[in-house]
Amino acid sequence: MMKSVLDDFRPEPRPKMWQKFDIESLVHKEFVLPGQTVNGKFYCDVLRRVRENIRRKRPEKWRNDSWAVHNYNAPAQASFVGQFLVSAKTTAIPHPPYSPDLATCDFFLFPKMKLKLKGRHFDSIEEIQTESRNDFQ
Repeated sequence: MMKSVLDDFRPEPRPKMWQKFDIESLVHKEFVLPGQTVNGKFYCDVLRRVRENIRRKRPEKWRNDSWAVHNYNAPAQASFVGQFLVSAKTTAIPHPPYSPDLATCDFFLFPKMKLKLKGRHFDSIEEIQTESRNDFQ
């Protein structure tokens, strides 16, 4: 059996980004490292950093406890993450199974980013991440 050139083709993993925002602006953003498994423990670590950013960037909301996390993690992680949210005394708003009223980043954030990056070529994931960060500033 002949080997095709495509048999050796392995696309680079696409960068993944977590972001949390409120009505005012972006509160937290971070990239998931290539090869990183996104599981309950990872998500809890992200939530810790989100909480710290809310405390630092939105002190009034933090003091008044007038903020909540819109939680839409996978059912496999729900128990672990739910325990963390309870222990951290963080209010979570569950994600309904289907809601056309909730616009995900796929509908409003990523198209804006894609417009700014359209037609540009990058040599590395790090360059993509740097340019994406600049778009949020």
